[in-house]
Amino acid sequence: MTDQEHIRIFDSQGEAYKQAFQIFLNHTDQKRNAKRWLQQAINNLPGRQVFVDAGAGNGELTRAFTDAFDRTIAIEPNAFLLNQLQQAIPTAEAISLPILSAQPSTPGDLVLSSHTFYYIRADEWLAHLERLVSWMSPTGVTIIVLQNRESGCMNMFHHFFSHRFELRRTAEQFRANHGNQYEVMTTLDPAHVDTPDLSTTYAVAEFMLNLLEIEHAPSRKDVEAYIEAHFAIPGGGYRIPVHQDFLQIRAKGQGCGNGQSPG
Repeated sequence: MTDQEHIRIFDSQGEAYKQAFQIFLNHTDQKRNAKRWLQQAINNLPGRQVFVDAGAGNGELTRAFTDAFDRTIAIEPNAFLLNQLQQAIPTAEAISLPILSAQPSTPGDLVLSSHTFYYIRADEWLAHLERLVSWMSPTGVTIIVLQNRESGCMNMFHHFFSHRFELRRTAEQFRANHGNQYEVMTTLDPAHVDTPDLSTTYAVAEFMLNLLEIEHAPSRKDVEAYIEAHFAIPGGGYRIPVHQDFLQIRAKGQGCGNGQSPG
């Protein structure tokens, strides 16, 4: 089987990856829904002095909320992405270190890590979560955003690579260790990718399957068969569920943010 018959393996800084990411953005409500959800959480904060974005990437999401706070601290160890962030948000204080090495100078009223934990080893998730919470102000909130383990996208990823991203398990570990100090809750927020044809859906699936480094690329034929079996909808077109989990942690006595029940 030739390379063209397997899914492409992207360079995350390459043009092909950027094009694939744009196709995803053009066909999903995930980013819009996340911004809406996070804005509601920000509106409920008692203070909005400092926003800490851990794993801020190129600053796209950071920029959406910078104006809501007096000060923004962006943590991004990738020099290429951090340079883009500094150009997009020159007022942000940039820290070019991994989460476990960084130490923001001021506690955050919002400590956010959005879709970053995929790139952290699973056995280090709890340590990273505890580190993020340690940066939180007494009346602040720490929010971790990740795709729900049972979303259509994550089920596809598990089918081809036998891997799950267990955010709720890490939340349970944190609650077991620190539940006397913190409220811990997880909220599911629905989102989808809606596409008109197989070629567009395949491009999105190919992008999603590049979430982690690929050692053995699935065949295009197998991915297309999976798409047809799981994402085709009556009447034509395709729909991939990309629901997100929002894990919130705050000191006890601070309320429940978006009014959701602990999970």
